[in-house]
Amino acid sequence: MLDRRNLLRGGLVLLGHGARAALSARIESITTISHQPGHYHGWPTLARRRNGDLLVVCSGGREAHVCPFGRVELIWSHDEGRAWSWPEVLIDTPIDDRDAGACETSKGSLLVTTFTSLAYQAVLDKARGWPQEKLDRWVAVNRRIDAGQRESLLGTWMIRSTDGGLSWSAPYRVPVNSPHGPVAISDGRVLYAGKQLWEGARRIGVCESGDDGQSWRWLADIPTRPGDKHEDYHELHLVETADRRLLVHLRNHNSANAGETPQSESSDGGKTWTVPHPIGVWGLPSHLLRLRDGRLLMTYGHRRAPLGNQARVSRDHGRTWSDPLILSGDAPTTDVGYPSTVELPNGSLLTVWYEKMGASPQAVLRQARWSLEG
Repeated sequence: MLDRRNLLRGGLVLLGHGARAALSARIESITTISHQPGHYHGWPTLARRRNGDLLVVCSGGREAHVCPFGRVELIWSHDEGRAWSWPEVLIDTPIDDRDAGACETSKGSLLVTTFTSLAYQAVLDKARGWPQEKLDRWVAVNRRIDAGQRESLLGTWMIRSTDGGLSWSAPYRVPVNSPHGPVAISDGRVLYAGKQLWEGARRIGVCESGDDGQSWRWLADIPTRPGDKHEDYHELHLVETADRRLLVHLRNHNSANAGETPQSESSDGGKTWTVPHPIGVWGLPSHLLRLRDGRLLMTYGHRRAPLGNQARVSRDHGRTWSDPLILSGDAPTTDVGYPSTVELPNGSLLTVWYEKMGASPQAVLRQARWSLEG
């Protein structure tokens, strides 16, 4: 009999029953792709350029899930994920630079997103019994700039490259943030579904750029489901369907159905959106991808047994979703997830996520090479 770990890593993973059970995921390999085991890596996004190059951006250089050392890092693969480059630092402000998103626009520009945070300050203020060396490091971070300057750096940010990542713009503010960033759609626009984090009414909605990501305007709010608080929606992602509708998935933290992934749709190019509704998925946050055959794929973290990452498929442009497919289910802790996926030329799939491994106090970037069957 196959043990469960070998089944997950090398075999056929089936979940579900009845007519939907014909869909399966064949896992070819699961590997670690980050190069610095002494650092914590978090919240990555995998993207594929039209020339075939793959890039992953993440929050690297970290000591922990919450710390002052986070910076946005970039790694490249030119052989479909078989080997990855040493990380390049793209953004390193004097405070914590967290979730990193990426996309390529219709003009070939690269957009990378992040948000800055001072959440580490509360951890530092309560520090008790720390080794003196660690306390000195954390205190030294705050010596770089004063409290007012730290507050002024809070924001949701983007950088842009028009030469394939050889050079990058200075960071500039954008209206919202979400972990996996904006999405280029077929009419040439770039849409960014996200949340206002540090200013305004903490709106949830969609912004658009008509100039290749250089400037952004608010397009539409996403309405709040009756009984929910809009401030408890987080971490959105958007996809354009083959029938030219738009879907957004949200992370729900309202007390009713906390941890689910609700869905909202637009049939007018993003000008109006439906009230978010459940799709029968517990797990978060969702990354959405339209496959070449028109099916939709969602990949998401699953922070209850089996701990890891799962996927679902829609054959009807997001109106219904399959039963779950386990991509990884052997994580030792709940500090895992934020998967994102690309489709390779041969139709196979590559998914990257972060995971705190049992043998190390730090989180690594892991990658699954797999294929859909059925």
